[in-house]
Amino acid sequence: MTSKKTVIFSLLIGVGLHLVGISLRAQTGEKFRGRLAPVPALGIAPATVAGVGSASATLAGRKLTVSGTFEKMASAATVAHLCLGPITGVRGDSVFDLTVSKTGDGTSGTIAGTFDLTPQQVEALKKGKFYIQIHSEGAPNGHLLGWLLK
Repeated sequence: MTSKKTVIFSLLIGVGLHLVGISLRAQTGEKFRGRLAPVPALGIAPATVAGVGSASATLAGRKLTVSGTFEKMASAATVAHLCLGPITGVRGDSVFDLTVSKTGDGTSGTIAGTFDLTPQQVEALKKGKFYIQIHSEGAPNGHLLGWLLK
């Protein structure tokens, strides 16, 4: 009986450790990153589109949390969106609005948002189809853009 108890105890310890591992993975979530760079736009003078930025996103289950920073834009930021393209590198439609917090003259600041994704959107995120786009006064059709990738 002692060996049977040892096997059961070992099995319970193993199952417990496995569940803890799953829980930790769910809490930390899958990580995605993006580099925000100027968007070449037709009809916009190159001098009106400048700046840099970065973004990160964490997917925990179906909840996506996005945060990022931007700076040195040629004109003040106005809005930012999380957009979904048909494939990585091809622009698509705006899906969610991000909160823009500006500093100083509005050419630097942060972006943030938390969203509940559909199962299809989760798959699209994992396939690199989501991107962030920040618009500005001088480039209302898009100023900085970056794809969220693993």
